[in-house]
Amino acid sequence: MPEDLFEAIARLRRERIPAALATVVDTKGSTPGKLAQKMIVRADASIIGTIGGGCVEADVIRTALDVIDTGRVRKLAFTLAGEEAERTGLACGGVLQVMIEPLNEPQLFVVGCGHVGQKIGNLAKACGFRLVVLDDRPDFASRERFPDADEIHCQELSRLDDVLTIGPNSYLISVTRGHNHDYAVLKWALTTSVRFIGVIGSRAKRIQFFRDLEDEGISGQALDRVHCPVGLDIGAKTPDEIAISVVAQLVARHRLGADSRAT
Repeated sequence: MPEDLFEAIARLRRERIPAALATVVDTKGSTPGKLAQKMIVRADASIIGTIGGGCVEADVIRTALDVIDTGRVRKLAFTLAGEEAERTGLACGGVLQVMIEPLNEPQLFVVGCGHVGQKIGNLAKACGFRLVVLDDRPDFASRERFPDADEIHCQELSRLDDVLTIGPNSYLISVTRGHNHDYAVLKWALTTSVRFIGVIGSRAKRIQFFRDLEDEGISGQALDRVHCPVGLDIGAKTPDEIAISVVAQLVARHRLGADSRAT
């Protein structure tokens, strides 16, 4: 693996530029790509490195663009003999497997740093999410409460645009101290490209929120991103249990693309 590829990975992660990393994870027989060979694919389909070229590489690039968009890991297998060899133009006779993973970890925004928000944020960080937390109360949006958070913002909830930059590989949970705040955060989140919007609350709260949003002209399709009440239905009661149910749902969405809902 050339050193410039290492440097590119570090830079893309540091600057949070959307990209995917393709790695040859298994080979049998003669193959164009060698074991552990790597290639970076950026969102404009440009590449750094190679896994052997040809139609195999073209297929990997196409799949990598989907990985960038969805944030989900994919694995491709190529049998370079028979019909597959004719399709790829590579009659090497071997078998090649390529794993494609997003280069940047999923990002979670927790708006509301009370007891539940604290538990959700810290557990999600332990599960590999990049964590950004925000509250308008300095005693709550603190390093003491979120020792491992990547960003901590003390900001008015009406000015989220000033500090939050949300991309398609992002998740947002609103756990503020009131329905009005949650509604404002939800309405704002729907204007972004965030993949998943979770709101703490009851089914009655969801019905009211959805009715109000539809009255304001927000389509039902846009509301498909909203999970309210957020979290898997495990009968959670305590802040720790609620955090487990919420983070489990986030992991399922990230790893499986599963549309797991509490309802």
